[in-house]
Amino acid sequence: MYEIVKHIDFCFGHRLIDYQGKCNQPHGHNGRVEIRLASDTLDAMGMVADFRDVRHSIQAWIDEHLDHRMILRRDDPLVEAIEALGQHAYLIDDNPTTENLARLVFEQTQALGFPVIAVTLWETPDSHATYAPPPVSTPANGKVAGKESSPAHS
Repeated sequence: MYEIVKHIDFCFGHRLIDYQGKCNQPHGHNGRVEIRLASDTLDAMGMVADFRDVRHSIQAWIDEHLDHRMILRRDDPLVEAIEALGQHAYLIDDNPTTENLARLVFEQTQALGFPVIAVTLWETPDSHATYAPPPVSTPANGKVAGKESSPAHS
């Protein structure tokens, strides 16, 4: 297995709704996302993926949607105030915890076609969360749940 890691730094704000603590107040972070890509084989250039392609694709998405934005839960009352000021927030269905933001970047990286295996988001230099989906397991009979296989032809 070959694996590469790309780091992308960005700034973001958020707050947690229904949280008992300081993080229920709007605040910001200098975040670092760590994107882990892996493959059993290398491409024609001998790469899992070109670091430049990862940076251009993922960083472009982060710059457009997350960098210097307030990331808020869709039903946060702060959304209306931010939009009334002519600013833009990035809205998600869940609380914008570090865990949920790591999953968000994972899903976007996957949607862009990269062989992502995990994403870690560093919220501070000593606090981070990682999202990696559970591995797909194949039962002893070789059939993946929900998939029917056709009989072999001879």
